[in-house]
Amino acid sequence: MTKIKLCGLSRICDIEWANELQPEYIGFVFWEKSRRKVSREEARKLKEKLSPGILAVGVFVDEDAKTVADLLGDNIIDIAQLHGNENEEYIKNLRSMTDKKIIKAFKVKDPEDVKKAVSSTADHILLDAGMGEGKAFDHGLLKGIDRDYFLAGGLDHINISEAVKEYKPFAVDVSSGIETDGVKDRVKMESFVSAVRAIR
Repeated sequence: MTKIKLCGLSRICDIEWANELQPEYIGFVFWEKSRRKVSREEARKLKEKLSPGILAVGVFVDEDAKTVADLLGDNIIDIAQLHGNENEEYIKNLRSMTDKKIIKAFKVKDPEDVKKAVSSTADHILLDAGMGEGKAFDHGLLKGIDRDYFLAGGLDHINISEAVKEYKPFAVDVSSGIETDGVKDRVKMESFVSAVRAIR
């Protein structure tokens, strides 16, 4: 049963739609350069409206570890997703400040990238093509991978069924694939979730 993460939620209506659809995870982006960025206060207000059964993931790019730990400690987010150049030392440092789970994202271009991801000490790994641009990588590189992973990059309600059937990821992560004109689209969110759950 592949789990679902709807990422880049930034409005109350996004949260309300997620509450109806009940994905396992939603994501708040804290990266300054993202058009989906939310502030600490905005994330706090959104989390207050989030159904208790859904875990909130905070997405960071080379953020100070203490800032990440504080958001986890204040229960504004439940899991940290590291999407920059954070190394093993960074993960070790963050673990010394929190017992919450850590997802480390890796950009996949070749088999070496997959090997590096598999060896990560993070609780979960996420395999992506880039930084939320909605592009896919060569999924053929996933063959033989011997670790659970989040699959991201270029996913939408049209191609998700094939990806889940073929590669059986632990979870799928979507952001731009559930948007229209740069904002979350309720119909696309529903179609994506339905497509994944139809395989279960």
